[in-house]
Amino acid sequence: MRDVIIIGAGGGGPVVAKELAAKGLDVLLLEAGPRHADPREQWTSFENDANNPLSGYFRLGPEDRSRPAWFREWSQNSFVWQLSGVGGTTQHFYGNYPRAYPGVFNDYDKPDRAEYDVNHRFPFSYGEMVPYFEWVEATAPVMTAAMGAKEQTFFRGCETLGLPVQTTKTTLGPSYRPQENAVLQPGGNAGRTTDRNLLTYPQATGCTHCGYCFQGCMRPIGAPRNQFAKRSTDNSYVPMALTADAWASGGRPVELIADAYVTRIHAESRGGALTATGVTWRENESGAEHREQAKVVVMAGGCTENPRLWFNSGLPNPNDWVGRGYTDHFFDWVVGSMDDYTGNPKGVGSAARLDFPPYGGLENVGLPPALNAFATTLSDSGIRGQYTNGRGATGPWDGPAGRVIGPEFKELISGGLDRLLSVLVITDDDVEPDNRVTLSALPADENGPIPKVTFRQRNRTARTNRNREFMARKAAELLRGAGAKKVYRIDWAPLILHVQSSMRMGESERNSVLDTNAEARAVKRLFIADNSALANALGGPNPTLTTQALATRTAEKIFQRYFGGDPWVREESPVVSTDSRISTRLGELGL
Repeated sequence: MRDVIIIGAGGGGPVVAKELAAKGLDVLLLEAGPRHADPREQWTSFENDANNPLSGYFRLGPEDRSRPAWFREWSQNSFVWQLSGVGGTTQHFYGNYPRAYPGVFNDYDKPDRAEYDVNHRFPFSYGEMVPYFEWVEATAPVMTAAMGAKEQTFFRGCETLGLPVQTTKTTLGPSYRPQENAVLQPGGNAGRTTDRNLLTYPQATGCTHCGYCFQGCMRPIGAPRNQFAKRSTDNSYVPMALTADAWASGGRPVELIADAYVTRIHAESRGGALTATGVTWRENESGAEHREQAKVVVMAGGCTENPRLWFNSGLPNPNDWVGRGYTDHFFDWVVGSMDDYTGNPKGVGSAARLDFPPYGGLENVGLPPALNAFATTLSDSGIRGQYTNGRGATGPWDGPAGRVIGPEFKELISGGLDRLLSVLVITDDDVEPDNRVTLSALPADENGPIPKVTFRQRNRTARTNRNREFMARKAAELLRGAGAKKVYRIDWAPLILHVQSSMRMGESERNSVLDTNAEARAVKRLFIADNSALANALGGPNPTLTTQALATRTAEKIFQRYFGGDPWVREESPVVSTDSRISTRLGELGL
């Protein structure tokens, strides 16, 4: 029998795996998608090959790319951006690691307290969370982003808004600052040359400004896996989990099995309480099934897959909140065209931000060409407000919101990407019970009934809509202040990416799946440790840091409650994921 089985090696599962492996537990980590152990052989920097949802290596599907991607039902006109594989969604993110706003925790008592999603708060204090933020920030490590011309332009616009520069990691009010990113600072020749011979490790370390943060990261060339620039979990927590005996006293390496789809969680009644006892998983390649027993099971398969597995396992749902509260950030894009040079999209993808609690935030994003085209043409208003299903309205931008075409489009792109500044709007969205995951009536696949995602698209709460309009207007003001000659609002169509809270923890048994320790209220010894466990949309900041801090806290709760151990975050010092002991052991293991 295993001590712990973790389902999912994405953004949260490897955190629990690494922390409990360091304490000497026998941990099995199962991942439905591919391992990508040798990304230089398995990945490319071509955008379509990376991001195509049907055939790209960042898709939701098995390791064998000649096989079809896994189908999921979206009953509305939307796109749910899922992917499988070790590292999960962190494989194709920009490394942004801001903290959640204090206002989303239950001890917040400032005058604007009522302006947050007060019905869905974290069931503990911000002060309790801070040591876990600090632990993850040191482990990743999180650093102030390397910046360039785009950030200089972004900050020039911020200065005109009359907001202060944020000088603390905790956001205390409206302010702007460099991003806190898990992308290693450039070192050696990195950032100073384009000569490939000088951009190999160790002549270059950290970010080499190659410009492909969204495609995964396999640079600097020749670096050990744990010293790749971007700290996606396949470069940070997973290497630590696999080498726990090398850097932790008494540590025990995790066993990782990829291309292994968990189809059932087993549970039985013990002492009058339903208790998780293990899982059944299936090899994608051969179809062979395996049964594993464990003292504790941790779900970390994501906001769509966790409810599916719960329902397919026949687990109880007494308050009908499993799969409910499927929450994202109501994204939008506002783009400014400039006469002056704004910088090319190479380098760290997103390195400056503006926060505006309790509304949300703005980020500059250096989009590569295909993603820039995607971002500026996916509009709910269609061509310049011709559709009526989006906003289609005017505001402090030029013309109606919507996709730009014709002569205007030629004018927009005539100066190239280095005459544009693209600002991403990310809002604080209310948790809504009618947004949910259920089982589809469509035919099951080889792993059982598939999930159906029901989302209310633009029909969100008045507060969520207020937040989006407020932040879009701030983005337009920022771009005007930065010198934009024209500002375009895209009115982005529903693209569900920052998904959160479908198995949420909460203060009340009436509207949450997890208790304050992230243990399922209905099934003992069953925990959840990914974005689906988050209590709310965090106020708007990107969720990775908060998910991993919460997963660290969950690992401590598991160790205390079921293995008689003591907590460590307040007593010990974290090991950084770039530690040379990890590099050496990865080399010994051929990883």
